[in-house]
Amino acid sequence: MSIWTRISDAISALAKGEGLSAVFEKLRTPLDRSVAFTIAVIALGAKMAKADGEVTRDEVTAFREVFHIPRTEEANAARVFNLARQDIAGFEDYAQRIGAMYDGDTAPLCDLMEGLFHIALADGEYHPNEDEFLRRVAEIWGFDTRRFGRIRAQFVTDADRDPYDVLGVEPDMPMDQIKSAWRDLVRNTHPDRMMARGVPEEAVKLAEKRMIAINRAWEDIQESRS
Repeated sequence: MSIWTRISDAISALAKGEGLSAVFEKLRTPLDRSVAFTIAVIALGAKMAKADGEVTRDEVTAFREVFHIPRTEEANAARVFNLARQDIAGFEDYAQRIGAMYDGDTAPLCDLMEGLFHIALADGEYHPNEDEFLRRVAEIWGFDTRRFGRIRAQFVTDADRDPYDVLGVEPDMPMDQIKSAWRDLVRNTHPDRMMARGVPEEAVKLAEKRMIAINRAWEDIQESRS
């Protein structure tokens, strides 16, 4: 059974006319982490797609870039997107419910944030309203400025890219500790680790940008200290 069929079944079983916002509260109970992750990205992504005033074809197509959607499953994926657009609940309510669903586990929330950035940049422009949207979601999830900035720098071309911030280390740390932090990030970005956190196999391509940013930061630090 594909993830999209499982998602459709979950919504059919859980929503019962209550709206998609009610699904997040019920997803706090053990279900399928990959189903929960996918619903969260698509639901918040659908809300964000309207943050710049319109839903473009590129933004809708971006879901195809984040998730591999077979032609036979398009209807199930579209159903989640449309439920989110029609739900009267605001994005802040969604974000709070999603944060509660993961109960303070920041690793999958970082994965979710990267998926949202991918969608935001799909049309080639990072709109100020999208930036405000994502900053507010990050705040609700308990991200500090540094964590949010690190993720933002992976996607926004004109963002400051401090290599030490990317690796989450301090400039005065010994090189061996920085190398250890880099290795930990590389391990945590491996597709197997991401799938264990609930990122579905259909979306592990989200790791590509993160891995590029991590390795570039490590190379920059090495070069600056050589």
